[in-house]
Amino acid sequence: MFAQSLNPTGHLWLTVLIALVPLVGLIAMLALFRVTAWLATIIAGAITVALGIYVWHAPLVSTMKSYFFGGLTGIWAIDWITFWGLIIFNTLVLTGDFGRFKNWMIHHATADIRIQTIMLAWAFGALLEGLVGFGYPWAVVVPILVGLGIADLEAIRVAALANNAPVSYGALGAPILGLAAVTGLPLMALSASIGHIVAILALLPPWVLIFLVSGWEGVAEAWPLAIVGSLSYIAGQWPVARYFGPYLPDITGALVSFWVLFLFVKVWRPRNIRGFGGAALSPEVTAANAPEPPSAREAFWAWLPYIVLILVVVAWTGPWSHLPSLSLFKWSVAAKSSVTQKALTSVFNFTPMGGGTSILASWLVILLVMRPSGETVKKVFATTFKQMWGALLVAFFIFALAYIFVFTGMANSLAYGLSKIGVFFVVLAPILGWIGVALSGSNTSTNAMFGPVQAVTGRLLNLPVLLLPSLNSVGAEVGKPIAPQTASVGVSTSKFVRSEGQVIRHNMGWTLVILAYLILIALLFRYAFPNLMAM
Repeated sequence: MFAQSLNPTGHLWLTVLIALVPLVGLIAMLALFRVTAWLATIIAGAITVALGIYVWHAPLVSTMKSYFFGGLTGIWAIDWITFWGLIIFNTLVLTGDFGRFKNWMIHHATADIRIQTIMLAWAFGALLEGLVGFGYPWAVVVPILVGLGIADLEAIRVAALANNAPVSYGALGAPILGLAAVTGLPLMALSASIGHIVAILALLPPWVLIFLVSGWEGVAEAWPLAIVGSLSYIAGQWPVARYFGPYLPDITGALVSFWVLFLFVKVWRPRNIRGFGGAALSPEVTAANAPEPPSAREAFWAWLPYIVLILVVVAWTGPWSHLPSLSLFKWSVAAKSSVTQKALTSVFNFTPMGGGTSILASWLVILLVMRPSGETVKKVFATTFKQMWGALLVAFFIFALAYIFVFTGMANSLAYGLSKIGVFFVVLAPILGWIGVALSGSNTSTNAMFGPVQAVTGRLLNLPVLLLPSLNSVGAEVGKPIAPQTASVGVSTSKFVRSEGQVIRHNMGWTLVILAYLILIALLFRYAFPNLMAM
């Protein structure tokens, strides 16, 4: 068995600098040189292989096995889920069901800009993040907000900040599935620990959103809306994250939030109806501009696909089900860890009935209900492949890179150097996630790159084992509004196409405010509730 070297150069900080080369190189290619993501991950992977073999003295054959097993894990743990999630979304779009669902939501958001913002940007945006992710919530929500009277640049910022809390559970839990794969930590434990942090994080954004669209006067008038919006999302998100895993918390959080808000505004509304900027609106004018309400039958069919998705996935992946754990075969290669002196394995575990297959089953049931034409189904696949082929490649190569970064010992060496910072690293952990996603554009990729380092650093510092990896993922959520790749997708339906820089600068201030809030949450869990981050 290959024995990893903790300090192969004999100079700790030189070893740390060399271990940073693949990560810094990848970020530089993505952020500075604008190399397409799949090509950047291939090049960074080649650099990692070379350094692992020539500096850390890892054996070539075992290293390449680890690389291959990592890539296969990326396909099965990430691609197999995100592909079918986007297939469902595109099926709804191309059959017109998504349009009807969107119109139903807009109709019930009333004429008040604060209610519209919380119901559409916050609740509806979380639903889109849970289904698809990858910047689509911005792309869909922004033109709706602009149509409701919000200025383009402000609409983008509102959609981006509303998207903060749901990102870790986006694309049917892909970031957390990836984090579990590269750290070896239990999936359910990570889903729960991240759910604890997100539940507190989610208390803040609705207040910010109401302030952005209506000012302090609007907040003073509509503060109950912020409380109900945040608590209703948490009520739908936290129990599912804690007890059912990472696949559905965004979807259940979004739907519970929307329906609670729907009922709440039937019995309470702000004293004045306000438009964007806080201007009071005449009830007569708003009534005249109200859209025609969808029929009850249209509303039922609009909601049915989401009901089907929740029922199938919960039945398939819940604690009572053994389907996700059924393994057809398992390939692995082992090394002796330079930190624990125990075997450390790179594993590809082929579980054919895993979470992605439950999404496929959901889609098949939705097809039986909706009965689209064969031509529509062909168009769904063509559209999805066109949108996703790059992301599908990235999942293979980023997880291949992450696996060999761990297998060769580079992650342990980097973590050992970072552990010299001491417990102050608790403050740096979410900042590292924030930087990673701001430059790479992907929470999943950030977890793959930095998750193993965070996990080992936490062990070396004797911190609760789930704390730093969880903060990495939630830190990445907070960085999403300034991620160039996310922004490029998000602005695609606005006037700011190819003006991502302006959008990022506009989003930066509030992103830093929420990051500061997350650091306070990190300290809260470290010193007040460490048991919630332990296994």
